Amino acid sequence: MGVSLSTARYLAPASFLYDFAAQQYGLWSSPNMMDIHNQNLSFFSPQPYFIGAFFFPQQLFQLAWMYRLLTLNDKNPSQAKDLATIQKFVPYYALGNVCIGTWMFFWNSSRLDISNIFVIVNTLTQLWYVNTQLEPMDTRNWNSILTHVVSKTFAGIGVLDLLHNTSAAYFVGQTPSMLVKALTGVGFAALGASSDWILGGCLVYDLVGLSVGQAQYGDQSWSSLLGAYAVGTAAIVGAKNYFRPPYVSRAAPYKQVAQDEVDDRA
Repeated sequence: MGVSLSTARYLAPASFLYDFAAQQYGLWSSPNMMDIHNQNLSFFSPQPYFIGAFFFPQQLFQLAWMYRLLTLNDKNPSQAKDLATIQKFVPYYALGNVCIGTWMFFWNSSRLDISNIFVIVNTLTQLWYVNTQLEPMDTRNWNSILTHVVSKTFAGIGVLDLLHNTSAAYFVGQTPSMLVKALTGVGFAALGASSDWILGGCLVYDLVGLSVGQAQYGDQSWSSLLGAYAVGTAAIVGAKNYFRPPYVSRAAPYKQVAQDEVDDRA
């Protein structure tokens, strides 16, 4: 799935504006998204302000990323590779924005079964992209950093969206079974074991948001278990990335060459 550079430069901002407009509709319509949330509480209902607190800084990163998309020069060899990496993500970014924006209309219409389709498509697409299509992040390249932050925060919050919407659509008022509790722990542990610091941090944030929400809604034991899962997932992410650093540095080879030259002179 790819698009031309000229198309990408229209598609990304247009999809961002569509999603932003849909979110404003969700906030200010009646019933609004919070009303629907409160009417459909379940065992994966998070503290809703955790989601809002996540999206605000994420949108700032999106704007910075789009600025790079619009201003990098594809005729400049030093910028062309970075631009190609950004451009590659644009179709998935646009699909995510369209899914999230369209989700809002069905969510606010209390058609959570239909809204769940858009959540599933978005979450699975973003997870597939970051795990199979994204090159390792170059810590000395802001274009690479921004692409990783935007794509992985999309995927990370998508996991929470999937759990939340599915439980609200089909399990309103229910408590989690032992199978759900076990699968939650195993699932987050598995995702954490394959995540870098960015995606892994999002997963921990998801669990904290769920834990706080479940405590607020009265299921203290499930909240405590989710909190324990957050600690465990953080430990897995930390250990994995400590022993297998996920990032690269474009300057590293030059440092090694310089060191080799010093050794040769000695």
